[in-house]
Amino acid sequence: MDSQTSQSSQAPQPSPSPHTFQVDLRGLVDLLSHHLYSSPRVYLRELLQNAVDAITARRAAEPDAPASVRLFTEPGALRIEDSGIGLTEADVHDLLATIGRSSKRADGLQEARSDFLGQFGIGLLACFVVAERIRVVSRSARTPDAAPVEWTATDDGSYTVRTLPDDARPEPGTTVHLVARAGAAEWLAEDRVLALARDFGSLLPYDVRVGEEAVTDLPAPWDRPYPSPAARRVALGRHCHDLFGFRPLDAIELDVPLAGIRGVAYVLPSAVSPAQRAGHRVHLKGMLLTERAEQLLPDWAFFVRCVLDTDSLRPTASRESLYEDETLAAVREALGERIRAWLTDLAAGDPERLAAFLAVHHLGVKSLARHDREMLRIMLPWLPFETTDGRLSLEEFARRHRVVHFTRTVEEYRQVAPIASAQGVGVINGGYTYDSELVEALPSVRPGTVVAELDADTVTAHLDAVDPAVELALSGFLATARATLHPLGCDVVLRAFHPLSVPALHLDDRAARHEQARAQAEEQADDLWAGILGSLRGEAPRARLVLNHLSPLIRRIGSLGEPELIGTAVESLYGQALLMAQRPLRPADSALLNRAFIGLLEWATNGEGDR
Repeated sequence: MDSQTSQSSQAPQPSPSPHTFQVDLRGLVDLLSHHLYSSPRVYLRELLQNAVDAITARRAAEPDAPASVRLFTEPGALRIEDSGIGLTEADVHDLLATIGRSSKRADGLQEARSDFLGQFGIGLLACFVVAERIRVVSRSARTPDAAPVEWTATDDGSYTVRTLPDDARPEPGTTVHLVARAGAAEWLAEDRVLALARDFGSLLPYDVRVGEEAVTDLPAPWDRPYPSPAARRVALGRHCHDLFGFRPLDAIELDVPLAGIRGVAYVLPSAVSPAQRAGHRVHLKGMLLTERAEQLLPDWAFFVRCVLDTDSLRPTASRESLYEDETLAAVREALGERIRAWLTDLAAGDPERLAAFLAVHHLGVKSLARHDREMLRIMLPWLPFETTDGRLSLEEFARRHRVVHFTRTVEEYRQVAPIASAQGVGVINGGYTYDSELVEALPSVRPGTVVAELDADTVTAHLDAVDPAVELALSGFLATARATLHPLGCDVVLRAFHPLSVPALHLDDRAARHEQARAQAEEQADDLWAGILGSLRGEAPRARLVLNHLSPLIRRIGSLGEPELIGTAVESLYGQALLMAQRPLRPADSALLNRAFIGLLEWATNGEGDR
């Protein structure tokens, strides 16, 4: 009994009946218009795309078949006619009424799919973004004896299909009628349709017209013959202004046959931030895919805007951006190589144009040179750097100085530049984007060059020491000065240097600043964090205030006999040195400046009263 019960319980159960997904067309249209597509304007691209693909399909079987697309407007409606392959009644049921199925999967066309623009089967569905009703009349070129067929759909998800008399569509092809939905009639107006058709379809390979107005404009500007290079530059400059709104510094040919790419990169006439994402115009087999392709070029090439046509890149489902894959990565590298070659050609044959370019876009070239040693070698005589000798290239600076000193921050450079220059020490400001990396890479492309980071110890070592007897005579003054600045984590040293107009120099490095920040945080922390921060205390060098013994002001202050007045004077020198170095002030530094200012005023007014 138990065995029978067990066997019975393990008997297979009947499978549940399968169900079919139900699609709410209104919800899907909302999804398309608010999430997949950036604007209702894409409806016209979908119409053009379907028409062009239909012609491509027909010409695959009939190379001499007519190839025309005509758009006609009337109030609140649009009609588009093509001479493409057309559809039978079976095709209509199988393709137009099935969401997600592309007509490019039709029998006999699969092998030719790479020639088509559309790959995702959304097709006419996108037109519901602007239309409440779509009517399609089509006649098949593959089945000439089949009667014309009519498919009519509304945005509530319903559709009807019926056959028509032969005279309803005598020739193969398709006509699509759109009736505008409420509030969308402007998208079907003639001027808007013409503008959109020219924007999307100016490079299409077939004859496309809105009424009698031509849409296509072939060959593309970069493929046209011109009487001279100057005429070509003028024409491309005009094309750039029409597309992007600026006159380019130069135009770079983008011809990558292996990737099926033809186009041009326009060099921006003004500097832009590397963080600003460039928007490039990409056409796919003549149809504008996107105006905002951001991943088309390497990050360092942020100084150009591209317009190109390709037959190899894959679009995303919305067909408004590019799919990131190995092909796109290869194209990105190839286009980067083309821009790099343009820079190399300029360096070799047109130094004036290169200098004009670098005056605006040296940052982009520096970004490239960080990772490309050959480009760094080529650009050595041209890339500008801020130095104590003025604005020079690395090549020129290295010829002038046996050791190429540099600072890693702008603040450090401002601290030492006047003094180092007076001592004959050449320094490069490496605080700007990419500069310190390029200076450090200099020996790899210029063998024998010595590069050294300039720190406080190096600067101090280049300053002349004071006679020991003189320093001994000033020991009382120096002891008071050191005691005054000790709470601020700053030592005091005496040196002799030029220029005489600089009475004191504040020097520190990152290690000293790190220790100051740690000490300040320790003072403000509770007992737990103070203990933790205290355990991190290092032996980092302290900042130092270098007093210039050659300065008459320092000699007069050194002769003061009142410790309180010496302390006030040293605090003033410390604050002035910080301000000259353009260093950010800590709360303790601000308090010191205020105290020193008040102290000097009190001393001056008391002295006046005594007299």
